[in-house]
Amino acid sequence: MAVAGSEPLLRVERLTKTFDLKRGKTLIAVNDVSFSLQRGETLGLVGESGSG
Repeated sequence: MAVAGSEPLLRVERLTKTFDLKRGKTLIAVNDVSFSLQRGETLGLVGESGSG
């Protein structure tokens, strides 16, 4: 359990991940996501079935 007021172990702000596709198109996989994790916490990012 995190101590109140402690700094996070990991902080991510405004994360975006894109993939360039054929014919000049772009797939936005993650768009403007922010989160922080304290020691002992776990985060999972789940996508569509078969997304890898």
